[in-house]
Amino acid sequence: MLTKELFVDIKVLHKQGKSIRAIAKELNVSRNTVRKYLRGYDVPHYTKRHSPPTKLSPFHEYIQGRINAAKPHWIPAVVLLSEIKSRGYQGGITQLRVYLSAFKQLTPEPIVRFETGPGQQMQIDFTTIKRGKLTIKAFVATLGYSRACYVYFYDHERTEAWMDGLREAFHYFGGVPKQVLCDNAKALVIERDVYGEGKHRWNQSFLDLAEEYGFQPKACRPYRAKTKGKVERFNHYLKNSFVVPLHATLKQAGLSLDCANANSKIGGWLNDVAHQRIHGTTAQKPQYLLDEEVAYLQPLPQKLHSSLDLKSSALVSFIAPIDIECYQHPISVYSELLEQL
Repeated sequence: MLTKELFVDIKVLHKQGKSIRAIAKELNVSRNTVRKYLRGYDVPHYTKRHSPPTKLSPFHEYIQGRINAAKPHWIPAVVLLSEIKSRGYQGGITQLRVYLSAFKQLTPEPIVRFETGPGQQMQIDFTTIKRGKLTIKAFVATLGYSRACYVYFYDHERTEAWMDGLREAFHYFGGVPKQVLCDNAKALVIERDVYGEGKHRWNQSFLDLAEEYGFQPKACRPYRAKTKGKVERFNHYLKNSFVVPLHATLKQAGLSLDCANANSKIGGWLNDVAHQRIHGTTAQKPQYLLDEEVAYLQPLPQKLHSSLDLKSSALVSFIAPIDIECYQHPISVYSELLEQL
């Protein structure tokens, strides 16, 4: 069955310049199938299918809780079987072992540094920043080769924030990488491995964006955050080197950290500090490698979103629009304070 995800992969790989033979080989489909869907056949449609419940289904939540509570150790299947049988499970151990196989790691996973070529991959993430009762979210995109980053702050991490952050990251970097690596957030991944191992059902908005901008979406495996380590490591740097000093300065002035004042300063910090530091892994400045990587990025779509016009024109300064009603002090107080940072 040709899925919508495979349909988009065919179009994206063709846009990236790969031949019909190469696409067919990479996606494990016939060349006729590739030709068929490059000639204008409509995207496949399907209705949502639900897996039939099994005897083990009512105990999934209990088993997950036990797995998480035991980490980094492992509770044997026979022990879990005894536990769920005392709670009413009437099936056998085979069904339980099949379910557990997706989560069990027999040996510690080795830490292997995975480097990508210029223009190959961008990693994305949302990191949560809590300061007292206030919580804001930071969308972070990191280019795998140069380690150059784009950051924008939101008050939520719903699908529209992910999509907005991705569009703005592409325009900030001036091009599109071949792959975008994400975690398993429900805003992006509807269902993992539904068409086979590594073949997921994506959120339709994410899939549409992938087709429009010409990138392949990739999801890291559950419980393997190191796969997305480049963006994860930058999240710590962002919090310690940008958020903490900014919050302290605002607090001393009796002000609170929010999305508006964070966005008004993040652009300058990225350009003047984060991209000018010597990166611990590459031993190079991200800006130096970004200047090299830009040439390998795919071009932006010819037709830009009208909603991006105003925002894109302000990318260099990252000055966020000011909502006067959200401030408890005169605007001059904020302007004077932020100029000192």
